[in-house]
Amino acid sequence: MRIETCYFCSQPCYPSKGITFIRNDARAFRFCRSKCHKSFKMKRNPRKLKWTKAFRKSAGKEMVVDSTLTFAARRNIPVRYNRELVEKTLKAMERVSEIRQKRERVFYKKRMAGNKEREREANRKLVAENEHLLPKMRASERKALEEADEEVEEVPLQREKTKVFGKMQQRRKLLVDGSVEDEMDMD
Repeated sequence: MRIETCYFCSQPCYPSKGITFIRNDARAFRFCRSKCHKSFKMKRNPRKLKWTKAFRKSAGKEMVVDSTLTFAARRNIPVRYNRELVEKTLKAMERVSEIRQKRERVFYKKRMAGNKEREREANRKLVAENEHLLPKMRASERKALEEADEEVEEVPLQREKTKVFGKMQQRRKLLVDGSVEDEMDMD
C-alpha cells in the first residue's frame, strides 16, 4: 500500500481516495480531494493559498530545510528481506520522528517568541487611543461621594493585581482623597 502526496496541497492521498489526473505527456498528478483538483485546473498558485503546505513553507510557518524531512522521500530500490535490517529501520524511524518532533517544537518556540510582548503592546496602544471611552470613576463611588457632600473629582480608576486564593479575591481601591481601601470578594 503506497500513500502518495497531493500534488497541490501536499496532504497524503490514501489508496482509492482522491483524483488522479494524467496529462498528455503521461505525467500523473494525484489530488487528495476535488478542491485541490479544481484549484489545479484553474491554474492557481499553491504558494498563494493559505491552506496549502507550500504557502506555509514559503511564509516561514513550517520547517523547510531539515534533514529529517528527507527520510520521507520515496526510495524505489528493492532490498532483500533481512530481519536485522527491518529491526534497525524501525528503530531509526522512531528516532527520526523523535528528532523531528523536538526540532518542530524548537522551531515553533522561536517563531512564537515575541508574540506576547507584541500583543501586550498592541493592547496598550488600543487603550491609549481609546482612553476617552474608559470610565473615570465608578458610578457607585460617585454616588457615595455626592451623598457625603464631598467634592466629586474625576480620577481614573487604578487597580493593583488581583490575587486569587480559591474563590476569594482581594482588591484595593484608590479613593479620591488618596487613601487606599481593601475589598474582599467572595465568589
